[in-house]
Amino acid sequence: MEQTRQKIDSVFNDIEISTNIAVNNRKVQEFTIADDDYKRAFDFGNYVTDLMEYMRSFNSYVNGIMVNDNQGRRIYSLATEKGDIIFSKQYDEFIKSYKNASQSGKGTFTTILKDEKTGNEYFFYTAPIIESIGGVHFSQQTGYCSVMVNTEKLQELVENTDLTPHSTLYLLNSRNEIILSNQADSRGALFKEILAIDRDRLTNGVKTKINGEDVIVQEKGLEQAAGWRIVSVIPVHELTTDMNDIKNVSIIAGIGIIVSMMILGSFFLNNLTRPVMGLVADMKKIGKRNRGFRIKVRSTNEVGVLAYNINSMIDQMEEMSSNILHTQARLYESELSKKQAEFSALQSQINPHFLYNTLNCISSIGLEYGSKEIAQITSCMSKIFRYSIKKDDLVLINEEIQCIQAYMKIISIRYENKFLMEVDVEDRLLGMKTPKMILQPIVENSVYHGLESMDAGGQLRVSGHIDANGDVCFQVTDTGKGIGKDELESMKTKLSAEDSESATHLPEGRSIGLSNIHNRIKLLFGEGYGVEIESWIGWGTTVTVKIPTLSAGRSPCIPSVPSRRLSPSAKG
Repeated sequence: MEQTRQKIDSVFNDIEISTNIAVNNRKVQEFTIADDDYKRAFDFGNYVTDLMEYMRSFNSYVNGIMVNDNQGRRIYSLATEKGDIIFSKQYDEFIKSYKNASQSGKGTFTTILKDEKTGNEYFFYTAPIIESIGGVHFSQQTGYCSVMVNTEKLQELVENTDLTPHSTLYLLNSRNEIILSNQADSRGALFKEILAIDRDRLTNGVKTKINGEDVIVQEKGLEQAAGWRIVSVIPVHELTTDMNDIKNVSIIAGIGIIVSMMILGSFFLNNLTRPVMGLVADMKKIGKRNRGFRIKVRSTNEVGVLAYNINSMIDQMEEMSSNILHTQARLYESELSKKQAEFSALQSQINPHFLYNTLNCISSIGLEYGSKEIAQITSCMSKIFRYSIKKDDLVLINEEIQCIQAYMKIISIRYENKFLMEVDVEDRLLGMKTPKMILQPIVENSVYHGLESMDAGGQLRVSGHIDANGDVCFQVTDTGKGIGKDELESMKTKLSAEDSESATHLPEGRSIGLSNIHNRIKLLFGEGYGVEIESWIGWGTTVTVKIPTLSAGRSPCIPSVPSRRLSPSAKG
């Protein structure tokens, strides 16, 4: 249930971010205040339409995007079979009520709007467009942007939730309307008993009766949509089904043990002669851990049966020892899986930090310079983003270098060719393998922590070669302000720490990125590989990344892709 809540929150967050991009776009704002119909249609309209088409195609949870101005004019991009709802009376009434009620400048999710022709239900995320380009309508609401949510896609997400066979999961809005449910026959109605339960109790789960059946009802609120929540209804008997089997097995096993003890007691009471002494002598040998030894069956009476049973017990103990060894092996595999999960967690901390910085860059340049730089940065950002979300843990070094070059293009535009940047990697490395996104965060640190504060000049160089030990070495060198001795020693100490959990206690800044990369490489390749850093105040910083030589396809690699260099003049 928590995983489903996080997924829906993630979908809503993506929709909110996309909407904010649209409402803060200069062309969209000019579209809502333009009086000249020709200029509005051709200077702004085509661009706004292309922007909405791109946003819709980029997010599968978006069925359409509409922009309305205060005069009732609109422009939209919709899936062809989903378009009638925006012309419905319900949608117009919502926009009118939202316009009258919206004073905070924040977006909101709508109630359920029903298409009278098809009977399909939809809901939107709507945010006001506030003019920020310095015109006569500055800081005023000039229109509204609405994003139609793909309910069919959300329905698939809810239906794929792993629940017991007769459990029901509901997604409710702030008016207690059922937006989605994993049970198609239960979507139209929610039990009144659930809505009557105190909301504070529902958070921790409440056991109650619905239609005469004991169920557990629990609620979790969504962070991205105020008042929205997920409610689950799970039959109690489905939670305890497995426990009944365990109880029956335990009773049978207990009875068996009691019967066995009674039989053994009878043997000891009725057989205290020579076979018993022989049995004692054999047991002493077993007590000395003579593993291959078995008790001799000297008679066919009860003592003989006992000796036979003891031999069987020894066989079972050896089998149990073997099982313990197998269990330890599985525990070791589990530990490896845990390390892999730590590796994935460390990797996932890197990408969002860079993504937010670059998106801020795109927004500021778009407001100051216009569409050319936006197109270049967006293209580079798209390449980097697609590369960062690849599922492969190991990628070609050539792909990593292309990601660095795309990022350098962004930096060249952002700082107007303020820095000299160069990439020099040996040709034979380009076809080899490397962990994904290990160089870009280091280059980003060099720019933002080393070169950004310089008034002019500054150099950044990324190089790669194979060292004397046959390992791949990358070096990121900048001529920035450098790092103080105390701070440098602290960073080196944290990089050399054996406990990877120390990375979670690092302060924000360049050290967390270096530690994440260092720990990822150590988790993949072990000791002897990772990140080293050297720096001198006033001279700059050099970060060295060392990984083993990994040829593509586990065979000797002869790369066919030439090395690439990027200079400040390579703008665009």
